[in-house]
Amino acid sequence: MSDNQNLLAEQRRALILDEVRRRGGARVNELTRRLNVSDMTVRRDLDALARQGVIEKVHGGAVPLVEASTHEPGFEAKSSLEQGAKEDIARAAAAMTAPGSAIALSGGTTTYALAQHLLDVPDLTVVTNSVRVADVFHTAQRAGGPGGAARPGAATVVLTGGVRTPSDSLVGPVADQAIRSLHFDVLFLGVHGISVEAGLSTPNLAEAETNRRFIRSARRVVVVADHTKWGTVGLSSFGRLDEIEALVTDRGVSDEVRAEMAEHLPGLVVAGEEDAA
Repeated sequence: MSDNQNLLAEQRRALILDEVRRRGGARVNELTRRLNVSDMTVRRDLDALARQGVIEKVHGGAVPLVEASTHEPGFEAKSSLEQGAKEDIARAAAAMTAPGSAIALSGGTTTYALAQHLLDVPDLTVVTNSVRVADVFHTAQRAGGPGGAARPGAATVVLTGGVRTPSDSLVGPVADQAIRSLHFDVLFLGVHGISVEAGLSTPNLAEAETNRRFIRSARRVVVVADHTKWGTVGLSSFGRLDEIEALVTDRGVSDEVRAEMAEHLPGLVVAGEEDAA
């Protein structure tokens, strides 16, 4: 009997942790109604999660641990996460890209996957602050066509300057100034986190300002983010949900989260569903 009780407690705490991270916080009375347990049970669960170092208790509820919002893994570490989802997202976003358009790609592993799918879209002008994204296009250009000739319709790539982040993005005043004078048909934007309360966010303050500049220079903004990014809140917000035209995400979203996304986002594309149909 005690083993079953422990299992139920672990499941309940996992649900509580997911709710706190997804919404950026949760109140005790909301959790008691959602889980159909007593106020005392929820408070014990919050105590246990706080001891594990994954939440911080506040008056009337809990919020995600502040330190988690400031941590930014390196590019290689992030590349290994949700690889299948990123490929689905990249294919769907590439299909939204018109030949001959001027586009911008922010830094990130999802935009890196997207860059590889954009190699077949002719005559693009690509502005990016991602060293990794620029390398995708430059490598393809060096490979060339038959006999080493330049590939017809190869993208023109503009790489901003700036200070490199752990995820190999270039940020800061130099990047901001380069972006300020440009205009894009569409910006494909990777994010650390996206939520109803905080909007689009990142752990890096300089990257937040560079992303704001990207958004202001774009006619259309499309966020490319796998389902784990929903409900994550970084240290600095840089955009509102109503500033984006669409979120391209993957089939990992639950029905509940999908309904919440559809309610708060101007457009939602769930990549890979057409393959499963």
